[in-house]
Formats: sequence, structure tokens, C-alpha cells
Amino acid sequence: MAEVMNVPVTLTAGAIAEIKRLMAEPGFDNTQYLRVGVKGGGCSGMSYILGFDKKEDSDETFEVEGIPCIINKSHGIYLMGMEVDFQDGLNSRGFTFTNPNASKTCGCGSSFAV
Repeated sequence: MAEVMNVPVTLTAGAIAEIKRLMAEPGFDNTQYLRVGVKGGGCSGMSYILGFDKKEDSDETFEVEGIPCIINKSHGIYLMGMEVDFQDGLNSRGFTFTNPNASKTCGCGSSFAV
């Protein structure tokens, strides 16, 4: 039985709609999960990861509105309480991240420091 954790991140209605739209695309691999994570690099030291991926042994699973999600166990401390949104306006289009754990963020909104 896969370990299911409390939901570490929230997805806004806009993010949920866009992710479900992507999952409904022809040829989408239904064996993949939505990976939320971090990696080194970016303007402020760490960048966000958001994309579809296979589950690894080091991942924990959770679900948001029927969307199967995974997070690397070691990334939880950086992402707990984060909100993912999707903007579809004239000035900005794409996923945005609001992270209460970030000590500073950069102008691009996809990089942060702890």
C-alpha cells in the first residue's frame, strides 16, 4: 500500500483546471503523477519543479481534487503550505508559486531562497 501523506501543497481552482486539461490531452500517460518539488539553481538558490513524472521509492503520494501527486520526502520542508496557481492573463501565463517558507523570492516567481 502506498504511503499517503497530508496534502503539503494546495492547488487553486485555476491550477486544478489547467492540470486536468493537460491530463485529458490525447496520449497522456495515466501512469504518471504530478510531481511537485524543488531543485538547486535559479535566481535565488532553489527552483520549483512542477510536471508529470513516474513515482520513485523516495516519493510520498497525495491527492488533490482527483489529481494524483508525488513529492520527494526530503522536499516537504521547503514546500509545506505552498500554493500553486495558474495565471492565464495577458501579462502573465503559467503556473505561479506562493511559498510561506521562502525567505526571499525573485521576480520570475519560480525561484526562492530559504
